[in-house]
Amino acid sequence: MYNPRSPKAEEFIDHQEILDTLAYADANCGNAALIDAILDKAEQRKGLTHREASVLLACRLEDRNQRLYALAKQIKADFYGDRIVMFAPLYLSNYCVNGCLYCPYHKKNTHIPRKKLTQEEIRQEVIALQDMGHKRLALEAGEDPVNNPLEYILESIQTIYSIHHKNGAIRRVNVNIAATTVENYRRLKEAGIGTYILFQETYHKESYEKLHPTGPKSNYAYHTEAHDRAMEAGIDDVGLGVLFGLELYRYEFAGLLMHAEHLEAVYGVGPHTISVPRICPAEDIDPEEFDNGISEDTFAKLVACIRVAVPYTGMIVSTRESPAVRERLLELGVSQLSGGSRTSVGGYTQPEEETAQFDLSDRRTLDEVVRWLMERGKIPSFCTACYREGRTGDRFMALCKSGQINNCCLPNALMTLKEYLLDYASEETRTVGEALIAAQLSNIPREKTRSILLERLSQIEAGNRDFRF
Repeated sequence: MYNPRSPKAEEFIDHQEILDTLAYADANCGNAALIDAILDKAEQRKGLTHREASVLLACRLEDRNQRLYALAKQIKADFYGDRIVMFAPLYLSNYCVNGCLYCPYHKKNTHIPRKKLTQEEIRQEVIALQDMGHKRLALEAGEDPVNNPLEYILESIQTIYSIHHKNGAIRRVNVNIAATTVENYRRLKEAGIGTYILFQETYHKESYEKLHPTGPKSNYAYHTEAHDRAMEAGIDDVGLGVLFGLELYRYEFAGLLMHAEHLEAVYGVGPHTISVPRICPAEDIDPEEFDNGISEDTFAKLVACIRVAVPYTGMIVSTRESPAVRERLLELGVSQLSGGSRTSVGGYTQPEEETAQFDLSDRRTLDEVVRWLMERGKIPSFCTACYREGRTGDRFMALCKSGQINNCCLPNALMTLKEYLLDYASEETRTVGEALIAAQLSNIPREKTRSILLERLSQIEAGNRDFRF
């Protein structure tokens, strides 16, 4: 039976509840009165249940769909303004013992060269990322207890935080590694990680087991309950995600929201981020083998529905997607983007596409992405202040829901953008950015905050770094 408070994966992600939800959504896809009531509730900015949101996703009334898109855009603006958080992935190793059928790192792939970075190679990769201007990384590694033990991950985190090159520093390391134990999550917490990210890939248990025939990841329950163990260990910022294209998208959507509801019900705080990758080409992987791909229009509606369902949660779209798709999704709820990414091991110093986890659709440099965002009125943010000020988990969500977080976020975004413009930007990008910062000053509501911000911007001009509210 469905129970969002249950510790068991098959009870908080209940198959029959999802089927019943989809049937309910189908039965009401043209029910204007119900859809209006759900949209009215969404306008309260308090979120929707998985069943309510599934009705919106199934909605066939075009005027109501347009209302959904407009609401998603407004909710995004209300909670995140024009800020877009920037990050980059860092691949440590592609050794993996799992048999995931959709990933080129699967154990039976003999075509891909296997590689694991030494600590010195990590140092060089981090310096390359710092020289781009990055401050936030997402650490990636295959699951291999021999080649990639937790001790290796912890040592790598320590190495990353220790590197200060010119004005560069990685201020926050988020971690995307395999499900592990409570004790290991405690060790990651002690290492100072930001968000622990783990994609479910698919919530459909039967499909999950077919797609993961071998390796520790084949244990559906252990994988699905990983975020609970992370939170039990004190990691209060966790990230969810599915790989759209593996299973029917409406099933995954309902499962994703049920997972968010479970975390909220048990821990009082939902996911810090939700990622929405779509399956794409990679070595030894043909996405045409998976027949559940979704169109760009469906993808856009998915993002809009997630935004109105979980208004306080950050949404991430990576360089898997093209610039055009990413631009469209920015208006519907996405709040974080990767830029200048490489998905190969050692790819920032010695690009080797044959070790890439997937093909990139957006190959622009970070400078090009930053300028592109600013030309569209967006504020690229390299801020990591909340992590370092202890504004995580329920403390962050309380500030976000009350709107108080905006007193910090915009000033912090502008200060970190100023650092980027002075230290890393091209002349063209710097010109666009300085004009953007000047225009945004009037959007700081408190005169005292604006006065402090102006003083700190002057100090950044003078060579000082790392201010934060």
